[in-house]
This record gives sequence, structure tokens and C-alpha cells, in this order.
Amino acid sequence: MINFLNLEYFLAAAEELNFTRAAKRLYISQQSLSNHISNMEKEFDVVLFNRTSPLTLTYAGQALKVRARQLLDLKDETYREIADIKDFSTGQLSIGVSHTRGRFILPEILPTYQSEFPGIELRLVEGNSSELARDLLHGDIDLMIDLLPFTAENVATVPICQEEILLVVPDAVLKKTHPGQEEVLKAQLQAGADIHLLEQCPFVLLKKGNRVRTIADEIFEDAQLTPRVALETENIETALALSAKGMGITFYPRMFTSPDHKANAYKNPLIRQAGLNLYPLDYSRAHGTLGLGYHKGHYMSRATHEFIRIALERIPYTAADGD
Repeated sequence: MINFLNLEYFLAAAEELNFTRAAKRLYISQQSLSNHISNMEKEFDVVLFNRTSPLTLTYAGQALKVRARQLLDLKDETYREIADIKDFSTGQLSIGVSHTRGRFILPEILPTYQSEFPGIELRLVEGNSSELARDLLHGDIDLMIDLLPFTAENVATVPICQEEILLVVPDAVLKKTHPGQEEVLKAQLQAGADIHLLEQCPFVLLKKGNRVRTIADEIFEDAQLTPRVALETENIETALALSAKGMGITFYPRMFTSPDHKANAYKNPLIRQAGLNLYPLDYSRAHGTLGLGYHKGHYMSRATHEFIRIALERIPYTAADGD
């Protein structure tokens, strides 16, 4: 019979391909890890690792690595399902969301969720789109919140609200790059935010991996324009703050400009005070839908079901509302 602890320890070693690192990751001694690996090799009567430098998996080890992840995931899902059946008053829900988007979405959902299900432990995992997709596929999170479509495979999605990426153009940048022509250029951008008009301007962009950056890159590619990138950052609020200081033009979600998601006035103090001009982009990719994603192949707990239900009830700007 397969020992799940042996399997877990084997998988750590197979992923690290280094017994010392794997032992540290598992908080056990290297000798203890070696004993668990030896037990697995005796169980299957095969050699799982080539004890070379660097360490490599045998053909049998490669096959077991794939099955080990599947078996451990199935074990975890089984425990969650039985716990759901036995008692829904306790449990855990892990939610993945971008560093900034959570500040605008989660306050609409979590207070209601916690009030209805106080025994469910909530865990937030913050990261960019690529990191969250990886965590969802590995089972490290139950749900992720991001712009649709998700890049990860085997992910089912539930749309919750419309999202639009705006072009943020600081007065200070136009004064530097188009002295004396600022008002004319702003009028042209207001009539239609053609990215070609800003070819001479610097840009402050998010680093690759973030969906807003992906959309920006697609817009540049469509326009056959190579932007002058002054700086890249992981944080969209940092990009906005640097834009406000005149470092460059950036891209920013409309949702982040107004807490009620529908107001025409921009309520972000930085936008109001820093001479930033916000323009809708005449690109289909700049208009999208924010959604919840969950792994189709994993058991969906009742805690996850209830989060989706409350999200659909509480987010005031739904996909049916339009722009």
C-alpha cells in the first residue's frame, strides 16, 4: 500500500532534484528523506533516482512524479469533500488575486462572506496573472480573480464584472515632448486615443506577466509601435504614482479610479490632483471582463461555491450592465 508521506517526500525530491534542498523544504534531515525515498524504491522494486551529480530521475521516477502529484491532489480533494459532508461550519478558502485588484474587489465580498460563514478560514495569495494561474493549477489556491480569458488550461470561469483599461497621460509628459502643443494633442486624444500620437513619449509599464502589461503590449504590436519604456514595475499603483510625477504614460484599470465602479468622476485623489488625463482606448483588447477561475478537475468545496454566489450578488457592476 502506498504511504502518502513517502509519496509527498518523493515528490519534493523529484521537484528539487537535490536531496539537501528537498530536506530543508520539508523540515526534515537529509538522512530521513533518504530513508523515505528508499522505502518508496522498495515498495515498487525500482530505482527512482540516478544518484549522479546533478541528481536525475529514472524513467520510473519520471512516471511516479506525474502520478504522485495526481494522487496527492486526489487525497486532498477527498479530505475536503468528506469534511464538507461532515461539517461545513469550518474549513479554509484560498483566494488568489493581484496585489492591487484585491483592494477594490475583496471589500465588496469578504465582509458578507465572513458574516455568513465565520468558521471558514480565509487565506489570500497575491501575485501577478502568471503566478496565480500556476498556483491554481497546482492546487495552492481554490479560486483566482483576474481578467478573462485565463491563460491556464483546465480552468472554468465565472464572469463577475466588466473592466476597461484606460490610457493615463500626464500633462507634464506632454509639456516635455510636445511643448506648446499640449492642448491640441489632448483634444486629439479626447476624440480618439490613438497610441500613434504618443510615439515620442516615455511609458511606465508593468512588468511582463501582468494582464494589463499583456494588453498594453498587444496594443503596441497592433499599432506597430515600439514604446520608449522609461521604467517597469510590478505594482500598478507605483506605475500611476510615477506617471503622476511626469516619468511617463501608463495604463490603468477604470475600476481602480472609482470605488462604486460606475461613477463618471474619477475619485482617486492622485488622478484628481496630479494633472493626469484619462482616455478610453479604441482597442477591443482594452475592454474585458473580470472573472473568477477554478480548476475544473478538482473538487469544488461548498466554501468555494458560496464565495462565487456572494461575489455575483455583491459586485455592483456586473457583466450585464455594460459600460
